[in-house]
Amino acid sequence: MQSGRIFTITAENAPLKGCTVSREVYNRSGSHIAYYSLDTGTDISPESYASRKLLLVSSGRINTCSRSLSAGEGIITPVNEPFGIEAVSSAVYTEITFDSGGFAMNDSVKAGEVFSLAELVPYQDGRVISMDVASNPSMKFAVMSFAEGTGLSEHAAPGDALIFALDGEGTIGYEGKEYRIKAGENFRFAKNGRHYVRAEGRFKMALLLTLEG
Repeated sequence: MQSGRIFTITAENAPLKGCTVSREVYNRSGSHIAYYSLDTGTDISPESYASRKLLLVSSGRINTCSRSLSAGEGIITPVNEPFGIEAVSSAVYTEITFDSGGFAMNDSVKAGEVFSLAELVPYQDGRVISMDVASNPSMKFAVMSFAEGTGLSEHAAPGDALIFALDGEGTIGYEGKEYRIKAGENFRFAKNGRHYVRAEGRFKMALLLTLEG
Protein backbone atom coordinates (compact mmCIF):
# COMPACT_ATOMS: atom_id res chain seq x y z
CA MET A 1 0.00 0.00 0.00
CA GLN A 2 1.80 3.08 -1.28
CA SER A 3 1.95 6.22 0.85
CA GLY A 4 1.57 9.79 -0.36
CA ARG A 5 -1.39 9.49 -2.75
CA ILE A 6 -5.17 9.73 -2.78
CA PHE A 7 -6.91 6.39 -3.30
CA THR A 8 -10.07 4.50 -2.37
CA ILE A 9 -10.11 1.16 -0.60
CA THR A 10 -13.07 0.13 -2.77
CA ALA A 11 -11.32 0.79 -6.09
CA GLU A 12 -8.23 -1.15 -5.01
CA ASN A 13 -10.25 -4.12 -3.66
CA ALA A 14 -13.13 -4.48 -6.11
CA PRO A 15 -15.34 -7.54 -5.50
CA LEU A 16 -14.92 -10.56 -7.77
CA LYS A 17 -18.02 -12.31 -9.08
CA GLY A 18 -19.14 -15.05 -6.71
CA CYS A 19 -16.12 -14.65 -4.43
CA THR A 20 -15.00 -13.35 -1.07
CA VAL A 21 -11.49 -11.87 -1.08
CA SER A 22 -9.27 -10.80 1.82
CA ARG A 23 -6.00 -8.86 1.73
CA GLU A 24 -3.92 -8.40 4.88
CA VAL A 25 -2.05 -5.09 4.98
CA TYR A 26 -0.77 -5.05 8.58
CA ASN A 27 0.15 -7.74 11.10
CA ARG A 28 2.03 -6.91 14.27
CA SER A 29 1.84 -7.95 17.94
CA GLY A 30 -1.46 -9.76 17.45
CA SER A 31 -3.12 -6.75 15.76
CA HIS A 32 -4.17 -7.01 12.12
CA ILE A 33 -5.60 -4.84 9.35
CA ALA A 34 -7.21 -6.46 6.30
CA TYR A 35 -9.42 -5.40 3.40
CA TYR A 36 -12.36 -7.63 2.47
CA SER A 37 -14.46 -7.64 -0.67
CA LEU A 38 -17.64 -9.73 -0.94
CA ASP A 39 -19.76 -10.18 -4.03
CA THR A 40 -23.54 -9.99 -3.66
CA GLY A 41 -24.89 -13.07 -1.89
CA THR A 42 -21.53 -14.33 -0.62
CA ASP A 43 -20.86 -14.68 3.08
CA ILE A 44 -18.39 -15.46 5.84
CA SER A 45 -19.75 -18.15 8.16
CA PRO A 46 -20.34 -17.22 11.82
CA GLU A 47 -17.28 -17.73 13.99
CA SER A 48 -16.34 -16.56 17.48
CA TYR A 49 -13.20 -14.56 18.23
CA ALA A 50 -11.19 -13.91 21.38
CA SER A 51 -10.26 -10.37 20.24
CA ARG A 52 -12.35 -7.35 19.23
CA LYS A 53 -12.69 -6.58 15.53
CA LEU A 54 -13.68 -3.19 14.15
CA LEU A 55 -15.40 -3.38 10.75
CA LEU A 56 -15.59 -0.21 8.61
CA VAL A 57 -17.71 -0.40 5.45
CA SER A 58 -16.36 1.51 2.44
CA SER A 59 -19.05 0.53 -0.07
CA GLY A 60 -22.08 -1.70 -0.51
CA ARG A 61 -24.10 -3.26 2.31
CA ILE A 62 -23.49 -6.20 4.62
CA ASN A 63 -25.55 -7.98 7.26
CA THR A 64 -23.90 -9.03 10.50
CA CYS A 65 -25.85 -10.97 13.12
CA SER A 66 -29.16 -9.47 11.90
CA ARG A 67 -27.67 -5.93 11.82
CA SER A 68 -27.15 -4.11 8.53
CA LEU A 69 -24.20 -1.82 7.73
CA SER A 70 -23.77 0.50 4.75
CA ALA A 71 -20.93 2.72 3.54
CA GLY A 72 -19.62 5.01 6.30
CA GLU A 73 -20.84 2.76 9.12
CA GLY A 74 -18.91 0.56 11.53
CA ILE A 75 -19.35 -2.06 14.21
CA ILE A 76 -17.14 -3.54 16.94
CA THR A 77 -17.65 -7.28 17.23
CA PRO A 78 -18.46 -8.96 20.53
CA VAL A 79 -15.95 -11.40 22.06
CA ASN A 80 -16.55 -15.17 22.08
CA GLU A 81 -19.90 -14.90 20.33
CA PRO A 82 -20.64 -16.22 16.81
CA PHE A 83 -20.31 -13.43 14.27
CA GLY A 84 -20.96 -13.85 10.54
CA ILE A 85 -21.13 -11.56 7.53
CA GLU A 86 -23.32 -11.66 4.43
CA ALA A 87 -23.10 -9.29 1.46
CA VAL A 88 -26.54 -7.86 0.65
CA SER A 89 -24.89 -6.01 -2.25
CA SER A 90 -21.28 -6.14 -3.42
CA ALA A 91 -19.34 -4.72 -0.49
CA VAL A 92 -15.85 -3.70 0.55
CA TYR A 93 -14.86 -3.20 4.17
CA THR A 94 -11.81 -2.87 6.40
CA GLU A 95 -11.38 -5.30 9.29
CA ILE A 96 -9.18 -4.14 12.17
CA THR A 97 -8.34 -6.77 14.78
CA PHE A 98 -7.18 -5.44 18.14
CA ASP A 99 -5.11 -7.78 20.28
CA SER A 100 -7.04 -8.13 23.53
CA GLY A 101 -4.12 -6.97 25.70
CA GLY A 102 -4.78 -3.39 26.83
CA PHE A 103 -7.82 -2.96 24.57
CA ALA A 104 -9.92 0.15 25.28
CA MET A 105 -13.23 1.20 23.70
CA ASN A 106 -14.97 4.57 23.95
CA ASP A 107 -18.19 4.59 25.98
CA SER A 108 -19.95 6.22 23.01
CA VAL A 109 -19.84 2.93 21.08
CA LYS A 110 -21.06 -0.49 22.17
CA ALA A 111 -19.93 -3.87 20.91
CA GLY A 112 -22.42 -5.30 18.43
CA GLU A 113 -24.12 -1.95 17.73
CA VAL A 114 -23.86 -0.20 14.37
CA PHE A 115 -22.60 3.39 14.37
CA SER A 116 -22.06 6.10 11.77
CA LEU A 117 -18.45 7.24 11.78
CA ALA A 118 -19.25 10.80 10.71
CA GLU A 119 -21.86 11.20 13.45
CA LEU A 120 -19.56 10.23 16.33
CA VAL A 121 -18.19 13.76 16.65
CA PRO A 122 -19.95 17.11 16.02
CA TYR A 123 -18.66 20.29 14.43
CA GLN A 124 -17.94 23.30 16.63
CA ASP A 125 -16.86 26.69 15.28
CA GLY A 126 -13.14 27.30 15.63
CA ARG A 127 -12.44 23.85 17.04
CA VAL A 128 -10.88 20.53 16.14
CA ILE A 129 -12.64 17.68 17.95
CA SER A 130 -11.14 14.21 18.29
CA MET A 131 -12.56 10.98 19.74
CA ASP A 132 -10.51 7.83 20.32
CA VAL A 133 -12.95 5.07 19.34
CA ALA A 134 -10.84 1.97 20.01
CA SER A 135 -7.20 1.32 20.83
CA ASN A 136 -4.61 -1.05 22.21
CA PRO A 137 -0.85 -0.64 22.66
CA SER A 138 -0.15 -1.23 18.94
CA MET A 139 -3.05 0.58 17.20
CA LYS A 140 -5.47 3.46 17.65
CA PHE A 141 -8.60 4.36 15.70
CA ALA A 142 -9.96 7.90 16.10
CA VAL A 143 -12.56 10.16 14.46
CA MET A 144 -11.96 13.92 14.05
CA SER A 145 -13.95 16.98 13.00
CA PHE A 146 -12.42 20.24 11.75
CA ALA A 147 -14.32 23.51 11.70
CA GLU A 148 -13.70 25.80 8.74
CA GLY A 149 -10.25 27.38 9.00
CA THR A 150 -8.86 24.82 11.45
CA GLY A 151 -6.32 22.04 11.01
CA LEU A 152 -3.35 20.17 12.41
CA SER A 153 0.13 21.67 12.15
CA GLU A 154 2.92 19.69 10.53
CA HIS A 155 4.06 16.69 12.54
CA ALA A 156 5.23 13.08 12.14
CA ALA A 157 3.67 9.91 13.55
CA PRO A 158 5.52 6.97 15.17
CA GLY A 159 3.89 4.47 12.78
CA ASP A 160 1.95 4.18 9.54
CA ALA A 161 -1.37 6.03 9.43
CA LEU A 162 -4.44 5.58 7.23
CA ILE A 163 -6.96 8.39 6.68
CA PHE A 164 -10.66 7.80 5.91
CA ALA A 165 -12.27 11.06 4.70
CA LEU A 166 -15.86 11.09 6.02
CA ASP A 167 -17.44 14.49 5.29
CA GLY A 168 -16.54 17.63 3.36
CA GLU A 169 -13.08 18.26 1.94
CA GLY A 170 -9.63 18.78 3.38
CA THR A 171 -6.09 19.43 2.27
CA ILE A 172 -3.32 17.07 3.31
CA GLY A 173 0.26 18.26 3.21
CA TYR A 174 2.69 15.38 2.96
CA GLU A 175 6.44 15.55 2.44
CA GLY A 176 6.30 18.93 0.71
CA LYS A 177 3.23 18.30 -1.50
CA GLU A 178 -0.46 19.07 -1.03
CA TYR A 179 -3.37 16.76 -1.79
CA ARG A 180 -7.10 17.57 -1.76
CA ILE A 181 -9.16 14.78 -0.20
CA LYS A 182 -12.94 14.43 -0.08
CA ALA A 183 -15.46 12.10 1.57
CA GLY A 184 -15.02 8.48 0.51
CA GLU A 185 -11.31 8.80 -0.26
CA ASN A 186 -8.26 7.53 1.63
CA PHE A 187 -4.67 8.58 2.19
CA ARG A 188 -1.72 6.84 3.84
CA PHE A 189 1.18 8.37 5.76
CA ALA A 190 4.35 6.32 6.14
CA LYS A 191 6.03 6.09 9.53
CA ASN A 192 7.77 9.39 10.34
CA GLY A 193 6.35 11.05 7.20
CA ARG A 194 5.85 14.75 7.92
CA HIS A 195 2.28 15.88 7.26
CA TYR A 196 -0.45 18.37 8.16
CA VAL A 197 -4.22 18.63 7.69
CA ARG A 198 -6.24 21.73 6.80
CA ALA A 199 -10.04 21.92 6.53
CA GLU A 200 -11.51 23.32 3.32
CA GLY A 201 -14.84 24.37 4.76
CA ARG A 202 -15.86 21.78 7.33
CA PHE A 203 -14.16 18.40 7.27
CA LYS A 204 -14.38 15.09 9.11
CA MET A 205 -12.02 12.15 8.93
CA ALA A 206 -11.14 8.93 10.70
CA LEU A 207 -7.54 8.03 11.51
CA LEU A 208 -6.11 4.53 11.94
CA LEU A 209 -2.66 4.84 13.51
CA THR A 210 -0.19 2.03 14.14
CA LEU A 211 1.89 2.61 17.25
CA GLU A 212 5.26 1.04 16.61
CA GLY A 213 7.10 2.77 19.45
